[in-house]
Amino acid sequence: MTDDTSTPSDEAAQNAALQKAVIVGIQPDHERRVLDEALRFARLLGAPLVVVHVDVTRFVTYEDPDGYVHSAPIDINFDAGAAEFEAVQAAAAEVLDDSGITWTARQLVGDPALAIKQLAHKLDAQLIVVGTRKRGIGESIREFFTGSVAARLTHRQHRSVLVVPLGESVPDSQKEIWPE
Repeated sequence: MTDDTSTPSDEAAQNAALQKAVIVGIQPDHERRVLDEALRFARLLGAPLVVVHVDVTRFVTYEDPDGYVHSAPIDINFDAGAAEFEAVQAAAAEVLDDSGITWTARQLVGDPALAIKQLAHKLDAQLIVVGTRKRGIGESIREFFTGSVAARLTHRQHRSVLVVPLGESVPDSQKEIWPE
């Protein structure tokens, strides 16, 4: 699923060049560790890397028979998703431009797990890389309502999913993972 900035023929040509890619899901202000792990596995697999950001403020309105996805905004702030995607692209470029691997950035729309799953299917991806969520009560509430993207990816498709832990690990002696 891509936004309306690309044309169907551009997307089809790009998809052909990105077959067997490693896909990494990134949010603005992500921890670099997620991108570093995705880069490491792309090198190990000799695969291109696709950095994706999912704009959850947009939803899929319909999909053409050739796979081109049309979307519409949920709210009136049209620029929020574009600004986030630009931030993701800039952060990825800092790490990947001199890496020697083929990479591209894509903005997907809608539900993150479903959007990443569909792109992985289109590209016949070898691996999907995502980070864990940050610890905290706000994130716990968000996960309660939306679910874990990593868990939903692992249960709804056959590709391997690498989940990169973020932040400090919880000690074994601590019973509650999110005590706040």
